[in-house]
Amino acid sequence: MDLQTSIIHQYFDCLTQSNLPGMVNLFSSYAKITSPFLQDQTAEAFFSKVFGASAQSTIHLYDIFQSVENKDSVNAYFRYDWTLKDGTQVHFDCIDLFEFDANGLISKLTIIYDTAPIRNQVGDKYA
Repeated sequence: MDLQTSIIHQYFDCLTQSNLPGMVNLFSSYAKITSPFLQDQTAEAFFSKVFGASAQSTIHLYDIFQSVENKDSVNAYFRYDWTLKDGTQVHFDCIDLFEFDANGLISKLTIIYDTAPIRNQVGDKYA
């Protein structure tokens, strides 16, 4: 397993464990996260909101794709089963687009999923 794939697996472990310090350590200090609900955030701000709203998360990883054009770009395709603190259960397929810096840290994360089916369930519960 290469370093980037290892980091992505650590990312999913931190996501399912709501491990904020571990998660933040995977990102460069200047990293930006773009998500459909929270737009542009730092890693600490973004995951503080996600973990603050989360009771439990389960990841079902489908695949990891390495770019043929850019060795620092890797994408992960997965199903996210998310239980919010109020008991709301949300399930959706997602693609996370990771960009890595020269030190092997995540420098940019773009999260892509269709928000229409879950927008009524989630609303502003973690905005």
